Parts: sequence; C-alpha cells; structure tokens
Amino acid sequence: MRARVAGAALAFAAVLAFAAPLSAQRGPEIEIAEPFKVGTFEIDGVPRVALVLRDALIVDIGEANGDLERNPVYPPVPAPADMIDLIGRYEYGVRLRLYEIVNDLVARGGLSGSGRADFVHDLEDVRVLPPIMYPGKILNAAVNFYSHVNEAGSEEERREARRQRRENRGVPYLFLKPTRGAVIGADDRIVIPFGRDRTDWEVELGAVIGRSAKYVDARDAQDHVFGYTVTIDVSDRGGRPPGGNPMTSDWFVGKGHDTFAPMGPWIVPKEFYGDPMEQLRQTLDVGEERMQEATAGDMIHTLWELIEYGSSVATLFPGDVINNGTSGGVGMGTAVRGETRFLQPGEVVSASIDGIGTLTLEVVAETEPAGGTGARLPPVRSYRGNR
Repeated sequence: MRARVAGAALAFAAVLAFAAPLSAQRGPEIEIAEPFKVGTFEIDGVPRVALVLRDALIVDIGEANGDLERNPVYPPVPAPADMIDLIGRYEYGVRLRLYEIVNDLVARGGLSGSGRADFVHDLEDVRVLPPIMYPGKILNAAVNFYSHVNEAGSEEERREARRQRRENRGVPYLFLKPTRGAVIGADDRIVIPFGRDRTDWEVELGAVIGRSAKYVDARDAQDHVFGYTVTIDVSDRGGRPPGGNPMTSDWFVGKGHDTFAPMGPWIVPKEFYGDPMEQLRQTLDVGEERMQEATAGDMIHTLWELIEYGSSVATLFPGDVINNGTSGGVGMGTAVRGETRFLQPGEVVSASIDGIGTLTLEVVAETEPAGGTGARLPPVRSYRGNR
C-alpha cells in the first residue's frame, strides 16, 4: 500500500473544502474534506457497504478501513458489516472513522489519477443494491400531501376535501410496507404482477431512523434520524375481487407486491442534507413526462409528526424507514392529466429528491404463473373488465 505521512491525520485542515464539524462523539472535533453519501453495492460479486463521493465514486468501507489502520495513527475500529450496523454505530465511532477515511483519501490524492486507491470504484462498474438490506420495517404515510387529497374528484370536490382536511388534520395515517422482496435498488426493475394492470407510482422521501425511538416528541424527532433516501411507493390500484371477506380495502394487495418498494440509490447522512421541512423538493417522471412535483409546504403532517405518531405505536429502530407520503400526480388521479394513467412494460420511472439523488428503474411484466387452486389473487380484468 502507499506510504503514509506520519501525523497526517492532524494536518487535514489545510485541504478542507467542506466543513461539517463532528461534535456528537467523544474526542477532538474533526472536519470533513467533502460530503459523502452511503450505500450498498455489489463489488466483485459481493454486497459491500460503501461511501459515495461526488455521486460517482464508490469507496469500499471495509477495504478502506483496513488500509487506513495500517497507519498506527489510526486506532482499530471494526468496519460495519452492513448498512444497519453502520447506522446503529454511526454515533459510536463509525462516523469518525468514515470522516477519517474521506479526509485521508483527499489528502493523499487517493480518489483519482495514478494515486487512486484500489478500493475506489467507478459507479458504473458496480451494481447498485438497496442501501438497506433490509429495513426492519417501513412505514408509509397515506394521503399526506394536500395535492393528493381526492385526486379523482372534480375540481370543486377536491377543493372542498382539502378545505376539510386543513380544518381537521387529525393524526397521521401510517401503513406497513413489506421489506425483503419488496425493497429493490436502482439496478433492479419494477415488476408488474401478472394480471395486475393498474400499477401506480408515488415518489416519497424516506427518513432513515438512526436512534431507537419510542414516544418521541415531534420537536425532538430529528435527533433520531440518521439520514434520507429516495423511495417509490409502487401501488396496485386493482383492489380485491368481489365475494368472500366483505372488506373493500386491501392494503396488502395495494402495497405488498414484490419490487413495490424501490429505495436508493443511496442515503445522505442528515448532516449533509439539512432540514427536509425547509428544502424538500421531490419529483417523478415516467419516460420524458413529469408526473409529480412537490415541496414540503404541501405536506399535511410534517415528517417530525410522522415520527412522533409512528413511535407512539411501535418502537422505531436504527435502519427503519418512514416515508413522508406523496403529492398529486399519481396515475389513478385525474386532477393533473384529466385521465388515469398506469405503468406499462418497457417504461422507465425516475424519482428524484434534490440534494439526495435520482432513483431510475425500468418497468417489466411478470409472466403468467403455472398451477394454483383458485385462491390466488386473480387478474384485474377477471372482475373489472377493461379499463
């Protein structure tokens, strides 16, 4: 490995281009040479937790940590085994080590040219996996943007529904989204389930929990957040077939299919993003057509209120994700385009949040499964006919 300059860890201030003080941990304050994001990537066939620099360079944390520790200036710190481990230990030594890795690479020219470290990879040379494999739970906020209230109604009906909602906000509505199977990364594809021809899109901000939370006050909720990511709440609007159980709303059918929880492409630690309630801007395109665009000013309940409500029902643990809800412009609504519009095989969905990144996925159709006894979820056309 390349030689080190003794005491280099104490001389980084001269090369700093971005200042983000590290004061939540014991020991001297340290600044970071440039901001980073974190994600999970398949490198040489193995999932690896990594730093993302300049939205283009992937730094294998395990390899970088081992390289750093060859210099006796740096004490041993166990590298995170996965993203949940990184999040859980971020405030207990991992953040300091990640700052040291970035500072060391910048100081010695380890990101480019002839001095580039072997553990620094180009984004296009790795496979982008979901940043968290996999959250313990995902909580999504239902109808949490005023522009999403009664999207299928007339203009007068929408106006009245939003007026009523402003006057009676109540408490948030959260529902559980499956994790493993539903959560996919930027290099995966959204699969339209066989026979389910009303697949919809919803771009959302995902707040990743960093510290366990139970009965957290909204005013303190930000302290329990690790960072932020882009998510898509893919939805099946086909509903249940008639007969049997009289329940008319089936959230498992609507939200629970495989591939219906895209996440990524990475996570921005909160110190590099700021307050989402002040700067959030989230958009979604299908192909070249802009379907959704909204800011935090359209939200009914703040992200912090969602965390307060969610933590009053179930303890939130590091790596859990709370999604902030979506705005007007979903496929089932008629307010934006004047007609319903659902995803088709071959289309490409791109969800973006300013300051975080863009999650782009191709849409494909599932082939018809064989067998079954009749208890399987049937095609929508079998009970609703053509659209």
